[in-house]
Parts: sequence; C-alpha cells; structure tokens
Amino acid sequence: MEQTQQTPHIIIHPSPGMGHLIPLAEFAKRLVLLHDFTVTLVIPIENNFPTESMKLFLIVLPEGIDYIFLPSVNFDDLPHDTRAEARICLLMNRSIPLLRHTFMNITSTNHVVALVVDLFGSEAFEVAREFKVPPYMFFPASAMSLSLLLHLQELDETYDCEFRDIPEPIKLPGCVPFKGIDVMDGAKDKTNVAYKMVLHISTLYSSAEGILINTFGSLENETLKALNQLGKPPIFPVGPLIQLKITSDDSECIKFLNEQPRGSVLFVSFGSGGTLSHSQLLELALGLELSGERFLWVIRSPGDATNATYFEQKIEDPFDFLPNGFLDRTKGLGLVVPSWAPQIQVLSHVSTGGFVTHCGWNSILESIMHGVPLIAWPLYAEQKMNAEMITAGLKIALRPKVDEKFIVDREEVARTVKCLMREEEGNRIRERINELKDAGFMMLNEDGSSTKALSEVANMWKK
Repeated sequence: MEQTQQTPHIIIHPSPGMGHLIPLAEFAKRLVLLHDFTVTLVIPIENNFPTESMKLFLIVLPEGIDYIFLPSVNFDDLPHDTRAEARICLLMNRSIPLLRHTFMNITSTNHVVALVVDLFGSEAFEVAREFKVPPYMFFPASAMSLSLLLHLQELDETYDCEFRDIPEPIKLPGCVPFKGIDVMDGAKDKTNVAYKMVLHISTLYSSAEGILINTFGSLENETLKALNQLGKPPIFPVGPLIQLKITSDDSECIKFLNEQPRGSVLFVSFGSGGTLSHSQLLELALGLELSGERFLWVIRSPGDATNATYFEQKIEDPFDFLPNGFLDRTKGLGLVVPSWAPQIQVLSHVSTGGFVTHCGWNSILESIMHGVPLIAWPLYAEQKMNAEMITAGLKIALRPKVDEKFIVDREEVARTVKCLMREEEGNRIRERINELKDAGFMMLNEDGSSTKALSEVANMWKK
C-alpha cells in the first residue's frame, strides 16, 4: 500500500513571557502560511501561569498552529530573591521530562522535522536528538545580544573581574562598543547562580543546527556578518517579525489619539514587565507635564526599584502614586491608562509621533516598522545594550541622562521629549527610522533576504 506523505511538523518550545511568545508565534504563522508546515507550541508554565493575556493571544492563532501547556513546575524550593534569569532557566530545565513525554505523543501522530527553542531553551536540544529531530534556535532579541552570548565563555575566561569593572568598553565583532556595566542582567554578577546558568545555556548554542534570529540585514548587517564568520551554527536573519495590527479598537487610547493632531502624541510604555521606582515615576510625570507635549502613558504601580516583573505584578492602583493634581493639570493634553494599551494600534496611529520605550527588542522592531522615533529608557535584561545600539549605532533614538542617583529628573525628561518631538535632531531620527522601516518591509517581500533565509531553512526541514 502506498504511504501518504505527512505534512512536516515543527515543535516550538518558548520560554515564559509574552516578549518571547509573540515573535515565536509570528514565526510559526510564516511557517504555516508560506511553507505549509503545521506547528505545535509547547509552553512551560510556573505556578501562576498561564496569564490571561497569554490565553487570549493563543486562542486567535490561525489554523495549523496548535498549543499545549505543559504541567506546572513548582518553585516553592527557590529563595524569593532568585533572579528572573535563573527562574526562567530552571523552569526550562525542570520542564524537560514533561517536554520529552509531550514530544513522544506529538511524534506518534505527526511527521516532526525540527524542534525550535528560544534563547533559554538550549538544554532541550537533548530531547530533539533522542527523537532524531534536528534542534534549532529562534533568537527573539538582537544580533548584538546573540553575539554577547556566543562570546560569553570567551569573555568569562578573559576577564577575572565583573564586567562592570572592565575599564574599557566591550567591543564585540561587528557591534557598537558598550560599557561593561550595561551587559545583560543575567551576566552582571559572576557569583550569582543566574550567571552560571546563562553561561551554561549559551555554551550549548553552538550545537544547534542553526539559529534563526528576529532581525534583518539593514538593521544589524555588520553584526550578522561577524556572527556568520564564527562558522557553526549558521545564522538566518528572518525578521522583522512583529505582531500585526488587530483590525479595530474602540479603546480609550484610540479615541484619545483620534482627537489629536498628526504626529503630536508621545507614547510612554515600559513593556509587559517594566516598573519604575516611586521617585522615578514622579520625575517622569512632572517632566511630561513640564514638556507641554501631548502624551499617552501606560502606567504601572512603582516597585522598590526599577526592575523586571516576569513572574509577578503589583496590584495597587497606579494612579495613587501620581503627583497631586497631575491628572487635572494635564487633562486634554495627556491620557494616563493603567497597566496596558494596544501597542501596535497606538504605534500605527497617525497621531503618534514618538515612543518612550524600555528598549525591549519587540518594541524596537515595532517602532521601526511603524516609523516612530524613540526615546531609549532601558530597565532590565539586555535593554541597556539595545539602548546603546539604537542611539550610538543606529541613531534612531535619544537617551536621557541619569543623575548621580540613577534617576532621570523632570528637567531632563522635558528636554529630551521636546528635542524628539519639536527639534531638528528629532526630525533627523524620524528620517532615519523611516529609512529602516522601508528596508524592513523590503526584507519581508517575496524576494527579500529575510524571506529567502526562512525559505532556505524550510527547504532543509522538508528534505
């Protein structure tokens, strides 16, 4: 009897956080729509996951993409102050037996041709090899961040001290130099277990069959050239992959933007996991007021310090932390919304003229693809490296200066905002980011280099 050829199937194993899930889902969509694959997202969860936003995001994925939540991993044995990077690495590690069992079930009914993990999932390569499936990585951040991780062992052996104590800037091949104090959070403290875990997973990257990365040539050409000169694994830039605009939105944010002049509103948002200290929140509020510019601000309750909130969010009313009378004084000029805004719709709106961002890679790509100039305000993870790249390297952002207490004071907020929105330097940034926008769309065209890179990988998987 003639055997029916099965549709090639990809298992994608993301680490937690919408910032990782969204680009992997967009990657899955292109595999399904352009190359006739089917995909299963196998998602690990901790005690308090999946979040409502994650579930809402997943249920609207197109046909051909399935998802499975692995059984919850317990972290009751971890100290409360365990760094986010260590928690994510441990979550991925403790999920490996669960992934193995799920892998067995999926392969029993599907023709699985590859496992794709993200930057925290390299330990799962062993599961792929057990099932004789090639392991690949999808890197959802910049090529500069990938370069740091691929060179991390070499840097670790070169410098006995902490990276923050290196007197000269760190210069990675093809990358803009950056200060040691600006390395990604997981590499900041060599004595911390998070550093040892990040170092371990990064040493496994070279054993991938290939690394697909969410960037494109015009954005990071020299870095990508340098990465491919390393030899194995081959690097395939397939970006910019961003979440597409939802058809309609009648939220308060969009109603506010509809009433504002073209290009006049500054969007202020620190991503799904960013919080400010109370003192910094006050200075930002007073600086926005002092600038006199229109703004749309997504506000969260402050923390004890500027940090990431991967695994927990404060529940206090963020409006309680604003300066007295601030909302009354800025009424009509600005809108403050709690916790969340439809970012793609905001960035694509004609009234949006600038974006204060925490420099998460997804937000940077979304800004570029909508031609919105940036104010770089990095908080955690690799965001300070990203900030250096988009200011000193790409010149598509301004970066406000911090004082001796690492606070951006109200005068500096106002100065930077006015410069971006009204002055010649802001216009030059706007021109440059629109050039990158055009280049990004070209990369995703049928003959674009990112489309060709994805086709090359897809053809290897089909064979």
